[in-house]
Amino acid sequence: MSKNSTLHVVFGSGPLGLSVVDELLQQGAEVRVVNRSGKAEVPDQVEVVQADIYDRAQAIRACNAAGYVYQCAQPPYHQWVEKFPSLQQNILEGSAAAGARLIIGENLYMYGEVDGPIHENLPYAATTRKGQLRARMAQAALDAHQKGILPVVIGRASDFFGPRVLASTLGERVFVPALRGKTTSFVGNLDLPHSYTYIKDFGKALVRLAQEDRAYGQAWHVPTAPAVTQRELGEMIFEILGQPPNISGMGRFMMAIGGLLIPEARESVEMMYEFEKPFVVDCSKYTNAFGQTATPLQEALTATIDWYRQHVLQ
Repeated sequence: MSKNSTLHVVFGSGPLGLSVVDELLQQGAEVRVVNRSGKAEVPDQVEVVQADIYDRAQAIRACNAAGYVYQCAQPPYHQWVEKFPSLQQNILEGSAAAGARLIIGENLYMYGEVDGPIHENLPYAATTRKGQLRARMAQAALDAHQKGILPVVIGRASDFFGPRVLASTLGERVFVPALRGKTTSFVGNLDLPHSYTYIKDFGKALVRLAQEDRAYGQAWHVPTAPAVTQRELGEMIFEILGQPPNISGMGRFMMAIGGLLIPEARESVEMMYEFEKPFVVDCSKYTNAFGQTATPLQEALTATIDWYRQHVLQ
């Protein structure tokens, strides 16, 4: 494959993968989406390829002719520890075999509990299973870059929200009840600052990182709006809806009770520290380098509410 290939291959057709696709199509790029079903809600000009990414050979075939590969796929949340390493390693090897650049979307789990703003120079100090896993995978990818195996760049976001985002702490448990005039359900302490990343900003940032030679070999915190408390966020949502706020918070104990029946809730308990102390993201490195800033919260929340009205409540 020519290293000058302009084909962009996106692994995963969830909210992040499709936000990357949206941005690429706006730029007139040639796009291939890879997922397990071979189906995705994308325009006709987007090629959709079915592949079992846990199979190395299939992952390599899916990367054929790629110039850029975006790693936006993940296993079910309760299967991260068992399945994530092989999934990401297969994508890395497929990208290398194609001579492509690899752009990885990550969260912030690898840092662990942090006092003060969360920035890229912090050590990987996670003590949770999923945090340590994120740290190992991130380090393996950056090591591959340093060894000259392939160019790698990482974009990291906080808990995200926006169109297509359902399974998030700022997802359907918040927006659907609010739209129905019922009580919304946030996680943890409602009165501590918490950073949330708008999914469209995340997708746009990954595409920008892909195009910037100076970005490679590093991790970047993508543009994220200034932190507000979850109570303030809930009040903003209800203000947009023209309703009085009706907000609740689910603590660690109730999350653990839910985990007795719901595997995803059980896996969320170890990450509750994010909602029991301030969780504030510093994205100034990215903004200073590339100029992109986060969509204002009011605008992002309004677009999210509009999407839920059209796609979830119909």
